[in-house]
Amino acid sequence: MKDMIRIIGIDPGLRRTGWGIIESLGNSLRFVASGTVTSDGDMDLASRLCQLHDGLADVIHTYQPHEAAVEQTFVNKDAVATLKLGQARGIAMLVPARAGLRVAEYAPNAVKKSVIGVGHGEKQQIHMMLKVLMPKAEFKGNDAADALAIAICHAHNRGATASRLAMLAG
Repeated sequence: MKDMIRIIGIDPGLRRTGWGIIESLGNSLRFVASGTVTSDGDMDLASRLCQLHDGLADVIHTYQPHEAAVEQTFVNKDAVATLKLGQARGIAMLVPARAGLRVAEYAPNAVKKSVIGVGHGEKQQIHMMLKVLMPKAEFKGNDAADALAIAICHAHNRGATASRLAMLAG
């Protein structure tokens, strides 16, 4: 029998970074917790990044996940916003890596396809499928829901991801 794996999914954002934790045992998924780490928009960028770092570090310390998954950044027309999102994403990857977790990355379309079956979909479709896949799941807002979807995507793809990482390292 396979061992239970606890996964944290992270949806990076400078204002709100969503997180969701699930347990995966074979094909079975179980909701553990979800939430959002926020930063104070009135503070300077470095302080906001520290707030995200400290908040995610607390979540990882509290829930002790075994693996992490982070959504890849998309590029938009506003270069400044894209750069800031990239910095928040760096924090979202750094915190679990510093805790000794392997960090996988998934494109937004891969996450949607894994959860709702197609690469493009609305937020409400993700919310609905989360409730189908994990009826006890509780999430407030899109950021926490997206983070749970990222964790589910990793649960469905973690074997392939581990194989790719082993090939790159080897």
